[in-house]
Amino acid sequence: MIDTIGNDIAEGEERIRLEVADGIAVLTLCRPDRLNGWSWESTRQLGLLADRIRFDPAVRVVLLRAEGRAFCAGIDVAAPGGDITGATAAERTRNYYEGIRWVHERFAVLSRLPQPVVAAVQGYCLGFGFELALMADLRIAAEDAVFALPEAQLGVAVDAGGDLRIAREAGAGWAKFLALTGRRIDAATAHRLNLVQLLVPPAELDAAARALAAEIAANAPLAVQGIKRGIDAYADAALAPALDRVAMTAALTLTSEDCREGYTAKAARRPPHFSGG
Repeated sequence: MIDTIGNDIAEGEERIRLEVADGIAVLTLCRPDRLNGWSWESTRQLGLLADRIRFDPAVRVVLLRAEGRAFCAGIDVAAPGGDITGATAAERTRNYYEGIRWVHERFAVLSRLPQPVVAAVQGYCLGFGFELALMADLRIAAEDAVFALPEAQLGVAVDAGGDLRIAREAGAGWAKFLALTGRRIDAATAHRLNLVQLLVPPAELDAAARALAAEIAANAPLAVQGIKRGIDAYADAALAPALDRVAMTAALTLTSEDCREGYTAKAARRPPHFSGG
């Protein structure tokens, strides 16, 4: 029997749905009509639901999945900076810096859960979507999945640490290659780079991801959680100070003229003309 967890989210405003059954907490991105585009509200809901999972003794593993033809196609905004204001450029930059730090804190609630997180990825997994998937402990992808960090093409930095996590998993050279070019890679390439642990046909993704989650859930919780903590302590030793640098770089670029130009050019379907300011 599935228990749908109540939460402080207005009806019709769900970005993420949480269900718990048989030791598995399933987090589903549930705005397929918007390709599960990410927003400040998505971040808030992620932190809220992850907190609920953390203290639920019935949960032994988390499955992060999405409805529709995309895992998450990136930020769901018409133009940059709509929710961040300031009387001066400096104040707006400061407010962006604090906003990005808040996002990092909410994402950390997910990545630092005691329970392992398995991400099941299909279709577009771009920008913030890619960064979200990289928060998981394990990733299983459909063969139609497409991954990219296109932020530099829009005049902004990679703002949630996805490039740092790629450096951890695939090496600094590949992190720079993907983040500096914004190139898309297919699921087979992501698998070869160790960014994805398992690759399956699209029709088999949900069943394979649930089977992997069930396999982990069947193991001893204290051992599983201790293994996760030990590996993370080693792999993430330098992550915290690097993320602070990421937050400041993101704040500076999000308030730049190049960011405005990048989003304007994308909306107009023309190449951007960046000035460096």
